Amino acid sequence: MKRSTLLHHARRLGAAGLLAMLAACGGDRDAAPEAQPAATSAAAPAYDSRQALVPAPASMTPGEGRLALGADTRLLAEGDAARTVATQFAALLGKGRGIEPRLGEGLQETDGAIRFVLDPARAAAGTEAYLLEVTPAGATVSASDAAGLFYGAMTLLQLATVDGDGTAWLPAVRIEDAPRFPWRGFMMDPARHFWTVDQVKQVIDAMALHKLNVLHWHLTDDQGWRVEIRKYPKLTEVGGCRIPAGDGGIDPRTGKPRPYCGWYTQDEVREIVAYAAARHITVVPEINQPGHATAAIAAYPELGSTDEPLVPSSEWGVFPNLFNAEESTIAFLEDVIGELIPLFPGTYFHIGGDEAVKDQWEASARVQQRMREVGAKTEMEMQSHIVAWLEKFLAAHGKRLVGWDEILEGPLPPEATVMSWRGTEGGLEAAREGHDVVMSPSGDLYLDYLQTESPYEPPGRPDTITLRDVYEFEPVPAELEEDKRHHVLGLQANLWTEHTRTWERFEHHVFPRLAAVAETGWTPADRKDYAGFLRRLPVQLERYRASGIGYAQTPFQVDAVAEDDRKAGTVSVTLSNPLGYAVHYTTDGSEPTAGSAAYTGPLTLELPARLRAAAFADGVALAPARDYRWDASSLLVRTDEQLATCPDAGRLLLRLEDDGPADGERAIFNTTIFYPCWQWNGADLDGVAAVKVRAGRIPYYFQLAHDEPHRKFEASRSTHGELDIHADGCGGERLASVPLPEAPGRDGFIELVAELPADVAGRRDLCLRFTGDTRPQMWVVDRVGLQLR
Repeated sequence: MKRSTLLHHARRLGAAGLLAMLAACGGDRDAAPEAQPAATSAAAPAYDSRQALVPAPASMTPGEGRLALGADTRLLAEGDAARTVATQFAALLGKGRGIEPRLGEGLQETDGAIRFVLDPARAAAGTEAYLLEVTPAGATVSASDAAGLFYGAMTLLQLATVDGDGTAWLPAVRIEDAPRFPWRGFMMDPARHFWTVDQVKQVIDAMALHKLNVLHWHLTDDQGWRVEIRKYPKLTEVGGCRIPAGDGGIDPRTGKPRPYCGWYTQDEVREIVAYAAARHITVVPEINQPGHATAAIAAYPELGSTDEPLVPSSEWGVFPNLFNAEESTIAFLEDVIGELIPLFPGTYFHIGGDEAVKDQWEASARVQQRMREVGAKTEMEMQSHIVAWLEKFLAAHGKRLVGWDEILEGPLPPEATVMSWRGTEGGLEAAREGHDVVMSPSGDLYLDYLQTESPYEPPGRPDTITLRDVYEFEPVPAELEEDKRHHVLGLQANLWTEHTRTWERFEHHVFPRLAAVAETGWTPADRKDYAGFLRRLPVQLERYRASGIGYAQTPFQVDAVAEDDRKAGTVSVTLSNPLGYAVHYTTDGSEPTAGSAAYTGPLTLELPARLRAAAFADGVALAPARDYRWDASSLLVRTDEQLATCPDAGRLLLRLEDDGPADGERAIFNTTIFYPCWQWNGADLDGVAAVKVRAGRIPYYFQLAHDEPHRKFEASRSTHGELDIHADGCGGERLASVPLPEAPGRDGFIELVAELPADVAGRRDLCLRFTGDTRPQMWVVDRVGLQLR
């Protein structure tokens, strides 16, 4: 499909809501949005920076007075490690605050200086711990190790305050601080969508500001092999490129296939690892096996368990393609890992192990023979045999194996560390068996899940993981016995990038939810406080802007839901901010301020109506105002975002992107892939003659493995299928049916008009669905309108 849209960019650029269709009833979805100014800070900080630290420190005692901060401030440090931290602090202060203090020599007493001290006597406080003291006479950061000193500098950076007149200072304070967990991680996935060296460095910088210390780098998957292996050049030459599905894989100038490629050279890996190490972040590489191996098998077919020729996939989901179980394939994995070990000096190496569907192994006579040779009674035991082999290989090179929690399903070497992603149950089991654990449950810490119910959210996975959900996740389950709790190393947020095609979307998914991850990883459990976190969050947003970090606007904007009364000529509007910040609004088209009317309950407005609304904290708008408009015509229209999921079918809702154009904006659709179906609940059909549906078509690019039987569709009754409209749910009366064309129009869309019986009236739940197989392409609803008699 070929249409582009401004839909999802409005969330970040402050567009005026693309009118009411997107988040409430009515409006014109394709109308150009009205530009709005970005949210701005007050003239002077409206906060005490000591009360706005993220993550919150373990212990803080406010003092009296302040320490002046400026170009004449001296930074004093002794030794290379301390001087490095001082230099980093100066650079970040200059970037974020426009202040560039000078590095002095040694630790001599100087009025107003900031001292960075490595003090072995502080070793009892623990690894990564620090003490920060600020008085009007000077400041000192001390720690027993360079990491602690660096984290103290990051806290000092957050404390740096600049008044509206440009005066800079540090508040007097004493902070004793140390992390709760040693593993505070974030996973970056370049296998699905590739990220440049500079973008990886931006992630590392942001992690450092949040005191996170593990970057899990998911380097291989079905869709791409992203790291150079010199012994096996085809891994990147073949496995590093794929042809995207649909129009996205066609060069618009030539009409020929256009590959999507990307990988890191070993020199680039060294550069990234060194960059991370300088910020006290360990990079943990992942080479996934035996599943998620399509790209590698496409490059070297002899590694696979199928005779079917493979290519790096342009689809998402769970694939059947596994490495085979031959010794030569295990030797291949050892070769790959052996080349990477010198590039990654950290302790851990991730070997994947997840979602390895065993169908090909079950069907392979050679794999079954191999199982008998090694004494494996089941396919999972065969996988465990490979895991044990790799664990010994890694241990011989001074490394510890990490794998996803599926590795628990067979015998597991005691030294293996488990990353628990299918809830916390795997982590509980692993800890009780004596394994170290990193908690990374998909229902709490997968950042590619949508974060609000807003129609401005970019494409993402089903369900919603809000900022509060992330913040309230507890890595140590209450039911875990006290003597096993030390096995929980910490937590990790993951961002899988199937639906994250642009850097802007990447940042949207990650921030500000990564701040919540950071606070859970660092702050003592009894010091965590979600309400306090929300009070501190607006200041964190200012830091993001100062550091050039993009973040999601949707949690800080105002959503509107409108219920129409056509007979009365009015609309009832409910406003909300996803995080509960105060909402102020206007109805005359003016910019809302903190002095505008405060929203306290549903508003009844006469048509035509216009409403502008923004969320505020400390008198400052947190995001640009959204603009909503309604009239008699717009209230007869719903977009796919406003339609409900049919309750009796197809519950797996995804927010999917169109397949074209190859570059730039694309339309976004809400659809349920197991049974595509949309429902307009309570549609007012009085005086309605027909339903007009604008529909598009996208590739069905999902591999479902053993979930394939759950995919349902209605059999078509004509050559290309039909659009059926039912009343009172999909099992109710069929009110209308319209034949579908062979293909959409040149713009990628069709418009279908379904005439309703003359006696249809009242409020009914309209079910809309397309008949015919959803493969290889599926029809999707863009918007629905009611046409009056």
